[in-house]
Amino acid sequence: MNGDSCGTTKRTGMCDSKCGVRCSKAGMKDRCLKYCGICCDKCQCVPSGTYGNKDECPCYRDMKNSKGKPKCP
Repeated sequence: MNGDSCGTTKRTGMCDSKCGVRCSKAGMKDRCLKYCGICCDKCQCVPSGTYGNKDECPCYRDMKNSKGKPKCP
């Protein structure tokens, strides 16, 4: 519904670049970038690397989808 969640905030460049790194090896890159952007917009941080390291950003780590599974890639 709300498409590009990271797109209109002042943090766009930060979210885009950090999510680009985070999702660089993702199999479903568009989906990874979408959810990473949503999480970045809310938490204002993205864990380093392409996988794991979620303890660097507890907000990002603890966000869940409607099924109770991790929302952020």
